[in-house]
Amino acid sequence: MDRGRPDDRTVKTALALAVRAPSIDNIQPWRWRIEDRSVRLDLDPSRAVSSTDSEERDLVLSCGAVLHHLRITFAALGWSAVVRRLPNPANPNHLATVGLVRHRPSPLDIALCAAISRRSTDRRPYTSWPVPPGYLGLVTERAAAQGAILRLATDHARDRLAIAMRAAAERHAGEPGERFEPAERHADTAIEPDFAELLVIGTTADDRLSRLRAGEALSAVLLTATNIGLATCTLTEPLEIPSLRRSVRGGVLDGYAYPQAVVRIGWAPTSAASRPVTSRRLIEDVLDPFDPIEVRAC
Repeated sequence: MDRGRPDDRTVKTALALAVRAPSIDNIQPWRWRIEDRSVRLDLDPSRAVSSTDSEERDLVLSCGAVLHHLRITFAALGWSAVVRRLPNPANPNHLATVGLVRHRPSPLDIALCAAISRRSTDRRPYTSWPVPPGYLGLVTERAAAQGAILRLATDHARDRLAIAMRAAAERHAGEPGERFEPAERHADTAIEPDFAELLVIGTTADDRLSRLRAGEALSAVLLTATNIGLATCTLTEPLEIPSLRRSVRGGVLDGYAYPQAVVRIGWAPTSAASRPVTSRRLIEDVLDPFDPIEVRAC
């Protein structure tokens, strides 16, 4: 990068941490490019593994999560990210351009960045210890700051959500080339005996930008929860079936927002072993070389 910007080594260090972001089915559908004065994020549609995501909702959601992870990482390293989302209408796969300006890291920046390495998907049942209302309020505020709505599913809404999860699991169980490992499917079907709270992330629109922002909100929720010691697990299976997604929209979000992801949140057993780290693609595999001729042609 030019003078006055972080050097390439710093950027690559930030990217290496950012790509620890969660992605649906661990597809990691992102590509990066370090340019003269910015970092570019593109969606890689070839990473799709399922025909159920014909609108690329899961792909864009996952890229939103890695974008937020990058913003947090840069903030902790002393750089504030200035993001232009979907900057090129002619290229919908160009999801964001990230510019950088000097920034004094706050304690929150450092704490959330540290949470990136500790966060993991925990599909086990959670304990009966209640999640304090203040914690739920905090993750709701953090989601709102990213442009999304977070709704706690309680009573009848929780029942509707659990029914949708079971219906999705049963439908996919009979499909050839089953997408989910048994442990992941069990997480869907075992929600009710579990004491997890169920949070639904929604957006007022359902376009590509909204899904990108929903992914950023998902990242904010997961890192906040990790920072305060809570376990989390992201579920999208019931939202991949249009009829079930409509049911969640009406039954949980009162019809005024579009559901983009479901998050289980709660306390893991204190005696539980640490969760294994999910494999990630090497940064060299997701980083495109910078071509200044191509940039001038755009």
